[in-house]
Amino acid sequence: MEESSTAKVFLAGHAGLVGTALGRLLGNLNLDVVTRPRDRLDLRDTLAVRNFFDAEKFSEVYLAAARVGGIFANETYPAEFITENLAVQTNVIDNAWRSGVSKLLFLGSSCVYPRLATQPIREEYLLTGPLEPTNEPYAIAKIAGIKMCESYNRQYGTDYRSVMPTNLYGPGDNYHAHDSHVIPALLRRFHAAKVEGHPEVVIWGSGKPMREFMFVDDMAEACLHVMNLPRAEYQRHTGPTQSHINIGTGVDISIAELARLISGVVGFNGRILFDASKPDGMPRKLLDVSKLRALGWAAKTTLEDGLQRTYQAYLRR
Repeated sequence: MEESSTAKVFLAGHAGLVGTALGRLLGNLNLDVVTRPRDRLDLRDTLAVRNFFDAEKFSEVYLAAARVGGIFANETYPAEFITENLAVQTNVIDNAWRSGVSKLLFLGSSCVYPRLATQPIREEYLLTGPLEPTNEPYAIAKIAGIKMCESYNRQYGTDYRSVMPTNLYGPGDNYHAHDSHVIPALLRRFHAAKVEGHPEVVIWGSGKPMREFMFVDDMAEACLHVMNLPRAEYQRHTGPTQSHINIGTGVDISIAELARLISGVVGFNGRILFDASKPDGMPRKLLDVSKLRALGWAAKTTLEDGLQRTYQAYLRR
């Protein structure tokens, strides 16, 4: 990205986990970074988004806005997950093009890949098999976002790039009792059990699924790295329509191991039980990050260090 006082950037989803981290990084550059809270701009509202883009004349867009949640939220609100995400993506991507934005970064999700994809998951495995049923509506919306970016690049010559992050965590995460992802959910439950003196914590599923986790500040740095790459170099690794690229650590851990690690970070000394009657989700989800590494970037925060930093932020909050 050019560090120019004339560069005007829209950060959509600035209040979310990734958006907050991106905002911290972008704020250190000589850029005019524009954000809007939802009560001032509803990204689902086509006319409002069109008027906003027409008025602001952005040079770049980071699309981090999305409705997200864990297994419980995805199974409870599938209609909202597909409808709201499709609406936000369509409005932002289309109106970015209509208003002359040539460069955009779309943040997707690793759930776009088939449930039983060969591990580690390469970018080419997209649309090669059935999705995980527990988050299929969300995944389909994110796949549509990838294909929108590809289609606009192909038809209009735009430079719209897509990154597919692994499971993210860090300061500013969502700790809601029902809508949170696995790390904030476990941090919250182990902390409550420690404070309230409970002898055990029961965790959904068998504990056997393998998952990859990335600290959100690493994710934000990866986004800026990908956005700053020369177009020809990015295209050389992603194809002529500049398809998506995986963002991850290349290392995974079982949910059972993760639970034991988090209990240690929190200081909970009770028993950890697993409720195998609850869904596990995908059996394993590890991203192949060889393309990202070939483009000159690798994650640097260990899971242990990231969890410590996240828990300390949770306590301050």
